[in-house]
Amino acid sequence: MEVVLEMTLPRSAESAPLVRHTLDASLRGLGVPPEVRADIALALGEACANVIQHATAGKDYEVRARMDGAKCVVEVIDGGAVVTMTEGADAPRTPSGWDAPLAPPGAEHGRGLQLMRAFTEEVHVLDRVQRNGAIVHFEKSFAG
Repeated sequence: MEVVLEMTLPRSAESAPLVRHTLDASLRGLGVPPEVRADIALALGEACANVIQHATAGKDYEVRARMDGAKCVVEVIDGGAVVTMTEGADAPRTPSGWDAPLAPPGAEHGRGLQLMRAFTEEVHVLDRVQRNGAIVHFEKSFAG
């Protein structure tokens, strides 16, 4: 069985818990273990928090999740600031703001990407093609 969720949400703090609970309910219905669901919820919360705090160009953002029997693939898509592409660059580039150095120990902010990488697999942050903003993509295997 495959479950696909697509949500367009307002860029407000109230939207993050809604999307986390919706995705968690789907994962629970598929029998995904609680510890795997917690990892996905943490990564999703960090991606949503970044959009809510920093993607000032859009009023909304999108969350797309696809779950099958083996893994969950999530994309959080924002309409953030204009990103200038380097002329002649063929490879996708990390949007500005996501390529900052690692947060120092004890920092209260700046650890979202580090947490996503620690708790999930295949974390990528890419520019949106022909549109402003970024796509945060991560995957999590149900095997843990």
